[in-house]
Amino acid sequence: MIKQKLIESFLTQKTMVIVGASSKSKKFGNIVLKELSSKGYEIFLVHPTADKIDGFDCYASLAELPKEVSGLINVVPPVQTEMMVREANASGIKKIWMQQGSDSPDAIRYCTEHNMDVIHGECILMFAQPRGLHKFHHWLRGLFGKLPRDHNNLE
Repeated sequence: MIKQKLIESFLTQKTMVIVGASSKSKKFGNIVLKELSSKGYEIFLVHPTADKIDGFDCYASLAELPKEVSGLINVVPPVQTEMMVREANASGIKKIWMQQGSDSPDAIRYCTEHNMDVIHGECILMFAQPRGLHKFHHWLRGLFGKLPRDHNNLE
């Protein structure tokens, strides 16, 4: 189970990069982009071919980002996730959020072996000041004791 402290630490960062936003505005990466930027996070996008998505500049790789970021939100298929965590490590990014469906055992293992904080199997929108449907999902999971928490937390 993912520890609550990892989630809180990830969300205290104010500058992050999203890998997996698309030119299709209804895709989940774009929803994450809109939600987090509306909450005051400075967001950068990595996309191999796009110049801009929803008015945000895109960069072909993490190495091309104009400033240092400490967290990566990954919304790509698992095979690409494995490449992205390696690139993130090489770029000094040590906090990784693998959105549900983007995680893979190899990528998680790589993060663990390289002392990278990794969150997987969770939806970032349920934790970053959730609202609407995500707020309801957060409440439901809490009701049934399914929210991540620290193992030494007796609450």
